[in-house]
Parts: sequence; C-alpha cells; structure tokens
Amino acid sequence: MRKKLIQGILLFLIMVFVPFFLSLYYVNILTEILILGVFAVSLNILVGQTGLVSLGHAAFFGAGAYATGLAATNISSNVFFTLAIGMSLAFLLAIVIGFVSTKAHGFYFLMLTLACSQMIYSIVYQWTKVTGGSNGLSGIPSPILFGSFELSNQVFIYYFILVVFTIVIFIISRLLHSPLGYVFIGIKENEERMKSIGYNTAFYKNLSFLIAGTLGGLAGSLYVIFNGFISPSDVYWTVSGSVLIMVLIGGAGTLWGPVIGAAFIVILETIISSYTENWMMIIGITFILFVIFAPNGIAGIFTSIQQVLFNRNKVEVEKSIIKPIKQQTKMDG
Repeated sequence: MRKKLIQGILLFLIMVFVPFFLSLYYVNILTEILILGVFAVSLNILVGQTGLVSLGHAAFFGAGAYATGLAATNISSNVFFTLAIGMSLAFLLAIVIGFVSTKAHGFYFLMLTLACSQMIYSIVYQWTKVTGGSNGLSGIPSPILFGSFELSNQVFIYYFILVVFTIVIFIISRLLHSPLGYVFIGIKENEERMKSIGYNTAFYKNLSFLIAGTLGGLAGSLYVIFNGFISPSDVYWTVSGSVLIMVLIGGAGTLWGPVIGAAFIVILETIISSYTENWMMIIGITFILFVIFAPNGIAGIFTSIQQVLFNRNKVEVEKSIIKPIKQQTKMDG
C-alpha cells in the first residue's frame, strides 16, 4: 500500500506540472479523460466489483449534469453547491432505479437499466421549458470556487477536476480493499453462497448501485463545469455503451483499468475522428478485438506481462543461487 501511495503521489505531481508543458488543447483532452475516468470508475463498481452489467449509467451522468447546470443558472454558481445538487439528484434517481433494477438478474437487469435510462432521456428531451429540449442547456455561468473567484480559465478547471479525481480514486481504492468491497466481489463470484452465509445481497446490490449512481452524477456535474453545456445526446443510451466499453477495454474489476480505458477511447477517438467520420465503427472493431484476444482488458495485459517477468526472474534466481546450493549440498552429503 505504501508503494502504491508513493506511485499515486508521483503521478499526481506529474499531472500538476502537465499544463506548463502542453498546449491548452491537450490540457482540455486530459480534463475530459479525468471526467470520463470518474464516470468509468463509477460504472466499474457495478460491473467489475458487483457483477451487475448496466446499460443505463448515462441516466446518472445526465441527472448530475442537468441538475448542476440548472442550479448554477437559477440559484447559485458556487461549485461546491452545484456539485452537491448534481450528486443529490443522481443519488435519489439511483434509489428509484436501483430498487426496480436489482430485483432482476443478468440480461433482464441490463434491459431494465436501459429502459429506465431511456425514460430519463425522454423526459430531458421533451421537457423543453426546463431542460431546453433538443437544444440542450446552454448559457451556464462559470463556476465560482470561493468568494468571487471564478473557474473561468480552463487550466483552473483542470486543476479543480484533478483534485476531485484524486479524491475519488483514493476513496474507491479504500472501498475496494474494505470488507464492503469484498462483499461486492463475493456477490459477483457467487451470490447464492453469500446468501447462505447470512448476507442480505439485495441490500448490498442496492448499496453498490447507489454508490455507482452518485459517482456517475458527480462525473456529469464535472462535465458541465468543464463544458458549460449539456444536451439530451449526453443522456442517450450510446453514452452508457461508450462508458461500458471503457470499463471492459481498460479492465473491469481493477482500480486503474477503467481510467486507462477512458484515456484509450478518448485518445483513439481524437486521433481517428480527425481522419475519418467512421471512427465509431473503428472503436467497435477495436472493442471486438479486445474481447477476443484480451478479455481482461489493458490492465490484464499489464498483469500478464508482470507475471511473465516475475516467473522469468524467479527461474533465473533459481538457476544462479538455489541450484548451486542444492548441488553443493549433494556433494557435501
């Protein structure tokens, strides 16, 4: 844990100094990666830890985004207030959707989450007086951090989102290595056995859904703070599909896998979309290739490489140290 903490601090310091060496264009790309990293990590709690594959996570992203945008426009643009409003709405929405969806299993759970998400999309699209309908919600004022200090500069927004991202990663890391995190994994591996030893799995699945939904709302709130605009397309089911691809490509069930998957998709999309309009098809083909040849994702590839190197070092140590000792022992005997 100490080694991981040191690595995390070093990575954070590197990210702090990045804006001094990159243009604003690349800083914006990094900011988007951090936001989608939070979004992917939130879904990973469901998919990778609890074994609940959801195709409706965009509902929480959209709820957080619209709530934050409306609160900033009509009440106060204080960044902490608007984030709290966005997360609160996502939390309440997760209670309702989780209560309905977690009663189902497997394919039926996936379809229920998709149906609920599409209902939220329909509300956002048709409630023109509040959400702006198909035109989206624009004219959102710049967030205020303290007093009259506005986060109008993209670099300031990057630093703020970096701090939030770091806090989220730290909390999720502690969660995954806590007894609660192990209960989630137990439900994923064998829910019936968890029931037989006395765990109320329905309660824990709902709890997992609440945590994931609230963090998904946080990601939506950060997106509005960064982008200053939200539209119904950001609540559509394709957004849920995209973040699910990020989790699976990066490596479901790991801490950094979803973040790596988010970075991979954003960078791939940025590069490919500058050359062709068929970038979604190319990302789809990439996903298929990962499913066939690297089902554990990018994190799984790194783990396999580490195991190969470890086994090779182990063999070399055995050849150079252990074998001569064994031979000497036989000669002495």
